[in-house]
Amino acid sequence: MYQYILFDLDGTLTDSREGIFKSVRYSLSKLGRPDLPDTALLRFVGPPLQDSFERYCAMTPAEARRAVEIFRERYETIGWAENKAADGMEPLLRRLKEQGRKLAIASSKPERSVVPIAEKFGFLPYLDAACGSDGKNEAKTDVIRKAFARLGIGSAEKQQTVMVGDRKFDVEGAAACGIPCVGVAFFDFAPPGELEHSAAVAVCKTAEELQQFLLQE
Repeated sequence: MYQYILFDLDGTLTDSREGIFKSVRYSLSKLGRPDLPDTALLRFVGPPLQDSFERYCAMTPAEARRAVEIFRERYETIGWAENKAADGMEPLLRRLKEQGRKLAIASSKPERSVVPIAEKFGFLPYLDAACGSDGKNEAKTDVIRKAFARLGIGSAEKQQTVMVGDRKFDVEGAAACGIPCVGVAFFDFAPPGELEHSAAVAVCKTAEELQQFLLQE
């Protein structure tokens, strides 16, 4: 039984594509860069923005850092609210909390955005921690370890801890921190087979499937 459950945010608890798509396009426009089709913009949902701008827009690290700054001009004022809750996730968090599980968000998104999003969709009352990055140079592993610290997870508690996420970055970050990760494919943001190839312990397509996995004895 998993007593400690860490959730990614984008693509796991929420469908954040609208705010991310519009904010990426805002950044590209201000930098005089060509627009990207929606199929390409899907790649920006989940991974660290710096990496995505470098990889998919052929930017240098310095250019990508500037692109992230411009992205956040829009995202942190408008884009964060252009979000939808994933079907069935608020009831799932409620049920897990009622059973005494310790729940946290562990997102690469800056923590200053994580908290209002969690509050908007009613997730906050069920969370023991809402962790995000510092918005500068923290990786997924840093955020997961931040959640460990806030939940009091030590070496013994890791045996009862699981990450829930929708991209390989969640699986790999969890593995680097010594815990398993169950993948979710609610919105198909990840390329086909990515979660399986990253060694997710399971891949769930609905909140109901995830509930069955997390509540199994």
